[in-house]
Amino acid sequence: MSLKNLPKENNVYETERLIIQRISVDDSEFIFDLYNRPKFIQYIGNRCINTVADAEKYIKNRFLPQFDKSGFGNYLVVTKDKGEKIGAVGIFEREGLDVVDIGFSLLEEFEGKGYAYEAALQVKSIGMDLFGLKKISAITTKDNYSSQKLIEKLGLQFRNYVTLPDDNEELMYYETE
Repeated sequence: MSLKNLPKENNVYETERLIIQRISVDDSEFIFDLYNRPKFIQYIGNRCINTVADAEKYIKNRFLPQFDKSGFGNYLVVTKDKGEKIGAVGIFEREGLDVVDIGFSLLEEFEGKGYAYEAALQVKSIGMDLFGLKKISAITTKDNYSSQKLIEKLGLQFRNYVTLPDDNEELMYYETE
C-alpha cells in the first residue's frame, strides 16, 4: 500500500472536540472497561478480556501489530476539554472482509453527543486521505440501529449480509462508493 501523505509522526489527530490517538498498552484499563460493557458485548462481541492483563495482551497482540504493518489501526478517543477517555474508533483489517473495516465504540455515558460521528469521520479521513485507501467498509448487527445510522451518515451504503469466519451471526455490510 502506498501512502498518499505521511501520517502524523505521533499518530495524534484532533477534531473540534476530540483528540484521537493511537491506542497503547497504557490504555489497558480503559479497554478492559469498554470491552466489558454490556452494549459492547451485545453489539460487537465478547473479546474474552477478563482482566486488565488480558486487555494489555489484546492491545499488544491485536492492535499494535496492525499499526506496525499498516500504519493505521485502533485509536483512543479523548475529550479535549476534560481529557476523558470516552471510546475507541479504528480501521481494521478483518478476516473475512476484503475491504478494511471502520469500527467505533463509546462508553454509554458519552453516546448521543455526536462524538462517535466526529471521531469516525476523522478516522475515515485518516484512512482515505492520509493512507490512500480507496474503500472502507463497516459491519454491524441487524439490531444496532444507532450504528447503522452512523455508518450511513459517514457515507457508506448497505451492500449485503456477511458472516465472518468463526462466527454464525449474519451482519449487515456497508461500503463506500
